[in-house]
Amino acid sequence: MPYKFLDMLTTDSVRDAQSENGARELWEDFSGDRRFDLFDERAAAFITARDSFYMASVSENGWPYVQHRGGPPGFVKVLDDKTLGFADFRGNRQYISLGNVRADDRVALFMVDYPRRKRLKLLARLTVHQLDADPELAERIIDSDYLGEPERLMTLSLESYDWNCPQHIVPRFTKEMVDLAAKPLQEEIARLTAENDALRARLRS
Repeated sequence: MPYKFLDMLTTDSVRDAQSENGARELWEDFSGDRRFDLFDERAAAFITARDSFYMASVSENGWPYVQHRGGPPGFVKVLDDKTLGFADFRGNRQYISLGNVRADDRVALFMVDYPRRKRLKLLARLTVHQLDADPELAERIIDSDYLGEPERLMTLSLESYDWNCPQHIVPRFTKEMVDLAAKPLQEEIARLTAENDALRARLRS
């Protein structure tokens, strides 16, 4: 049965490594349909909830390069069931990923939900768009209330994605999540503090 993500990545040397580690039969006899070449509702919801991801590209001299991309939750837009879009914000201005995809448009993405210990892997082809080239696309992608300065737009044409197991993902929480969880405790502390202050005042009177 199809397992497109693995089919794309399983070269002869990968097959050898699987065989050497007693895992080859797991993937030779795989049963099920994991084409995952269209975003379903689960994948779309996961992607649009993310505030960051990691993107790998390969340079012309063969070196892989991984870059972190971030923004407000939802900065990655699911434009249709095959296409993602995001604004490329100004950073350190090395432009390594930008240069790499001019020579080879293939990229790999890792998206992680640390609190829920879930992660999604994607293989895609990246296209770069100038900001003024497609006003409709810019309107769909750019969040006007975010302070980051977009330099260009990027769209990703999906080849395949796959879900990773949660093993070894250490839960991490954003400041907003911690603040929200702590709010009832802070309110209770404030209530008890006021109650204690009132009791002390009565005892002194």
